Amino acid sequence: MEIKEILKKMSPEDKIRLLSGADFWSTKAFEKYGIPSFFMCDGPSGLRKQERENGADMLGVYDSRKATCFPSAVTASNTWNEELLYELGKAIGEEARDQKVGMVLGPGINIKRNPLCGRNFEYYSEDPVQAGELSAQFVKGLQSQGVAACMKHFACNSQEKSRFTSNSVVDERTLREIYLKGFEIAVKKAKPMAIMSAYPRLNGVHCSDNKKLLDEILRKEWDFDGMVVTDWGGMNDCIAAIKAGNDLSMPGGSDYMEKEMLEALKDGTLKEEELDRCCERIISLALKQDALLKEDCQADYPAHHRLAVKIAQEGAVLLKNEKGLLPLKKEDKVLIVGAMAEKVRYQGAGSSHINPMDLRQPLEYFENCEYLKVCDEYGTADKEELKKLEESGRDYQAIIVFAGLPDRYESEGFDRDDLKMPEGHVEMIETAAGANANTIVVLCCGGVVECGWADDVSSILYMGLSGEGTAEAAHDLIYGLAAPSGKLSESWPYRYEDVVSSHYYGKSRDALYMEGIYVGYRYYDKADIAVRFPYGYGLNYSTFSYENITVEGKKVTVQIVNTGDHDAAEVVQLYIVQKDPTMHRPVKELKHFTKVFLKKGERKEVVFELEDEDFMLWDDGFRKVKGTYEVMIGRNSRDIVFAEEIDVDGETIEAPAWQKGSFYEGCKEKPVQEEWEKLSGVHYEPDKLVKGSFTMENTVEEMKDYSLVMKIMYKAVEKTIAKGFGGKVDYDDPEFRMLMNSSAGSPLRSMKISGGMKGGALEGMLEMANGHFIRGIRRMIAG
Repeated sequence: MEIKEILKKMSPEDKIRLLSGADFWSTKAFEKYGIPSFFMCDGPSGLRKQERENGADMLGVYDSRKATCFPSAVTASNTWNEELLYELGKAIGEEARDQKVGMVLGPGINIKRNPLCGRNFEYYSEDPVQAGELSAQFVKGLQSQGVAACMKHFACNSQEKSRFTSNSVVDERTLREIYLKGFEIAVKKAKPMAIMSAYPRLNGVHCSDNKKLLDEILRKEWDFDGMVVTDWGGMNDCIAAIKAGNDLSMPGGSDYMEKEMLEALKDGTLKEEELDRCCERIISLALKQDALLKEDCQADYPAHHRLAVKIAQEGAVLLKNEKGLLPLKKEDKVLIVGAMAEKVRYQGAGSSHINPMDLRQPLEYFENCEYLKVCDEYGTADKEELKKLEESGRDYQAIIVFAGLPDRYESEGFDRDDLKMPEGHVEMIETAAGANANTIVVLCCGGVVECGWADDVSSILYMGLSGEGTAEAAHDLIYGLAAPSGKLSESWPYRYEDVVSSHYYGKSRDALYMEGIYVGYRYYDKADIAVRFPYGYGLNYSTFSYENITVEGKKVTVQIVNTGDHDAAEVVQLYIVQKDPTMHRPVKELKHFTKVFLKKGERKEVVFELEDEDFMLWDDGFRKVKGTYEVMIGRNSRDIVFAEEIDVDGETIEAPAWQKGSFYEGCKEKPVQEEWEKLSGVHYEPDKLVKGSFTMENTVEEMKDYSLVMKIMYKAVEKTIAKGFGGKVDYDDPEFRMLMNSSAGSPLRSMKISGGMKGGALEGMLEMANGHFIRGIRRMIAG
């Protein structure tokens, strides 16, 4: 039956019911209209399917079905390998079909704006071109299996602190050039079937209700024709959301705003054709996925494990290799140090947490080596074992230290406090290095860490969070059975204070993007700040020469020669900079990249085609700017091997009056609010929390210091969540902390939706919190 015929038969009440899920992971089925349900689940780095018969929650307290745990985006992006990202998406798509999942909630392509973001391990890059190109390939691979990709989180969700209630305040140029660009690239190149709207407000408007974001930009400018779904509990105003084009509210179970929507239909505030457009997109996807999942598909899990190992190998970044210590020889006498060798950190905590199909530990592969634990899984060093390490470390030809960040340091739901590693891990590394000059550090963490010990060790191999194949990949890289070819997708500063947003990021509920377009290398390069490891950086066991580089018209040609003794791969990066611009710009921006595999002695030609977009900036629209540009070829953002000037025709854009002498002109000092307000045209005043004026937008956590009712409710939530952790209130457990932040730290409206709560219980408690106890009781009874 045609969808329009289905819509004619549907009652207004059923159309409204269709716009929210049936439960945590499914859409509603209406058999009388021929509308099937479809199942969705988390999956940026593998499926996290919770079976209905086991119960389901939003954030992973219950076990999920086993699936291949692929490397997280932090490692997958360090491959810079578009073909590999396609294969990753395809493999997850095969497993989705095998497990009858119609939509995978991923990839996450928010920009790594600040290294403290607790969810950075799920995101691709600090650069929108890299994020956009890699995620486009992931989406293409996933959807090659017919499974819908749902790109997230749209948009400006680059901090976990107060993510449910924060307001991301961003000027238009920064929004377009940095935070929307990756989405734009992926939407236009890969045509994802779905997009997830983000939790925060964007310039004061909730993303779920944001007509400019979802209708004007996403649908009209970018021609997106898929479905928009909220993040879980992320719906604000259902009527505004329908008008904006946010189709589906998840999870289901509550009757949130259903009466208000029906009244709006009756009084004409909401038009039925607006409602129909949302229903049509949900029905269309449901019909497609129902037909797809009726077909049998058996996923090849052993092959997927091998793919996971390959991605882990290519995504590992060799940060240091003094005197060519790596690769080691098999006969070398080696000591393995650190609890992560027996219980490796291989994935992040939160909604992306996978129940791995085939997980092994490093000690299983380094079986001929001796082992000393020294640090426990929490990062605490044992003084006696430190002493043993100090005394016996010199007896080995090399020491391999497994270190990084334990689970409790980074997760969805909260941001990191600093960039420091556990004190015990630092002690362990420094003791090993003091005892043996041939100390190798294998870093397992989801993002940047301060490496004050880096000068003391010989080699550093950054594995990121490498999935279930971490152990095998690390072993093969260390012994030369595979060659490292990863490059960093984010800059590593010497210290957190060097980060442009360090003095205001996470200091308040709202996210003020005062640095503008100067994120990551765009800031460090323009401010001329030394970094420990630059964007795009990574060493190799081989060496490469860049030869016969030419720029002819729009064609840039480079010949890459493997001049070393190993078969290996190099990532070639093309940057562009405008010379003497009038409107402020970074000193270089990545525009193109490719990964080249070469046998030793082999030569290959790489060709890049320059595009008009490479020379554009945003000024009331993307405009190609006239001027002289340098086309640069680099090994990384700080190692440019070639630069040639070209003249480009286009528009002349004058600098705004506020620019002269500002932070944005030269990136001196740090951005300040007064200059940023001139740039953005916005005067920012934070919301004030006033007892008596609390709304469904406020959280239990916010209100508990002002209201006895909310203090009791907070303790009740804490006790309820603790039941899933053996009755223990444990804020060191990242899952517990995340669940508290995602319940007591979410607005009451989100608690109502995510809890599947009907009636007026929360509304009544809100009245009590505002000092209206009797009115609150009446509201609860009436509800």
